[in-house]
Amino acid sequence: MPEISRDDVEKLTTMAIDLARNGETTELLEFFDHGLPLNVQDASGNTALMMAAYHGYADAVRGLIDRGADVDLRNGRDQSPIAGAIFKGEDEIVRMLLGAGADLDAGTPPARLAAEMFGKKHLLEQQN
Repeated sequence: MPEISRDDVEKLTTMAIDLARNGETTELLEFFDHGLPLNVQDASGNTALMMAAYHGYADAVRGLIDRGADVDLRNGRDQSPIAGAIFKGEDEIVRMLLGAGADLDAGTPPARLAAEMFGKKHLLEQQN
């Protein structure tokens, strides 16, 4: 198998992050099924999981979690996928990330504080 150049990895990463941001789940998951590392990050440190969670694409989030994406990998601003989902009011995605073991104390702000700030503490209490 030919080695992929750093430039090609960056281009593929950008494409994958854009697919996640736009909810193109089938195409997105094909990138990872064909060898792109699940936890690649764009220049801002965002992963496909972060973008899919933030933009409310539950099927993409589920597919990435099922493939082993790191649910706690934070972006360059120290934001976690679960805190982003809380901020955006994506309750289903918050539940999925919790079910996958997301750390409620990771990142800035941590998910616990984000839930309190945005009136979503009830989502976290359901997990106890």
